[in-house]
Amino acid sequence: MKNLKKLPIGQSSFENIIRDNELYVDKTEKIYELINSTKFNFLSRPRRFGKSLLISTIENIFLGHKELFKDLWIYNSDWKWEKYPVIVIDFNEIMVNSQYELINGICKILDKIGNKYGITLEEKKFKYKFTEIIVKLYEKFNTEVVVLVDEYDKPIINHLGEGDDRLQIAKKNREILREFFSTLKAKDVISKLRFLLLTGVSKFSQAGVFSALNNLADLTMSTKYADLLGITEEELEVYFKDYIEECGKEYGLNYDKMREMIRDYYNGYRFSRKDIKVYNPYSLINFFNEKEFRNYWFESGTPTFLVNLIKERNYYIPEAENLVVTEGVFSTYEIEDLDIRALLFQTGYLTIKDYDFRRNRYTLGYPNKEVKYSFLENLLKNFIGKKTENRYIKIGEYLETGEVDELIEVIKSIFASIPYIQGARLNEANFHTLFYLMIGAGGYPAEMELLTYEGRIDLKVEIEDKIYIMEFKCNQSAEKAIEQINVNGTKIPQ
Repeated sequence: MKNLKKLPIGQSSFENIIRDNELYVDKTEKIYELINSTKFNFLSRPRRFGKSLLISTIENIFLGHKELFKDLWIYNSDWKWEKYPVIVIDFNEIMVNSQYELINGICKILDKIGNKYGITLEEKKFKYKFTEIIVKLYEKFNTEVVVLVDEYDKPIINHLGEGDDRLQIAKKNREILREFFSTLKAKDVISKLRFLLLTGVSKFSQAGVFSALNNLADLTMSTKYADLLGITEEELEVYFKDYIEECGKEYGLNYDKMREMIRDYYNGYRFSRKDIKVYNPYSLINFFNEKEFRNYWFESGTPTFLVNLIKERNYYIPEAENLVVTEGVFSTYEIEDLDIRALLFQTGYLTIKDYDFRRNRYTLGYPNKEVKYSFLENLLKNFIGKKTENRYIKIGEYLETGEVDELIEVIKSIFASIPYIQGARLNEANFHTLFYLMIGAGGYPAEMELLTYEGRIDLKVEIEDKIYIMEFKCNQSAEKAIEQINVNGTKIPQ
């Protein structure tokens, strides 16, 4: 076995990764371009995508820790390695269950940073304390200040989809954040900043946080920075070739086949018009560590509010396979009017599959197998309940063997388990969704060919030498469904 570098499992500190001689995918050329081009920046990415490591890397660059970068691109560049005072605010470290907790947490972090630099902060109000520390750092070191903010939106998204009381907390926290970040636009502050970066999952615009901070360059869908986070195919080849070979031995596969399987399962995230795809680093690194195809990213936490919202809005999940949207969807994220399509994209469950420049339209879809099958399974369990959560596995088995009578019986048993009140509300679109979830969660390709429910086949499943056609009717006879299938050119034996 080759002597492979230790993988940075759960590690987001650049300094620790380097000093522990763990694997680091060199992003410093791209970071160099960023810190030399724009001063005020915002970047949105799904959770577990390396935002905290990016913040840590930029922090060490501005702190002048040149020796940590000895084997990386930036070390031999013309970067001057000047030392700047750096303010890092990580909202993961702050309790956000009330206005008091949020304000108190912000103040504690600012006081801690002040103590680190030998500065006593006298202001009591969190907004003025933020101004004070920036001004005093600038005056003490006679140089501009760097501000790095990680997961800025945690105080808001932690409370979404959890009931009206929690929604009110989210709204109050939003007002606090808006007031806090408005500091960074004040004349006596903005002139003292060298670089600013906010990261998060979402961008709250208009009446939200960014109404008070509209001078940020949004890097989220920038072609230039599409691969700033995540691992590209080229980086996979350079940094993980030996790991792929080791996994290939474990699975009895050659290098190319092993790489193809990894690509299908973990690659596919695209964040710009240009076709640049990346792997989720969290999933990829955990796979190479465990050598098992598992849903690592999904297992690390699914936002409850997203599942709750899908159920509450009765969202038609099958459309997520091939969802065409305008660019406006990507900037639509407001507490008062959450757009499920925007949520699915920003949280990483959907990604860009294609871009039509002539019509300025984006086609969204699941990035890979890990996300699709685990997401559908999670939704299915929420839809049908825990009592029947394992029965859908039998559906796939019967589809493969062609045991149609057994398939029908297991579907009936699942339907029978749905509470009467919920079942009484089911319409044709609900049955589309339920069948799509049951088949898709089992890892089988369910093709929904109609969204209007008129004149076309509702669902098609193709498994090896078998093709299944399903037509859904509510309060109509089976004969009517068969007639519709026959009319559309697929003859059913009588």
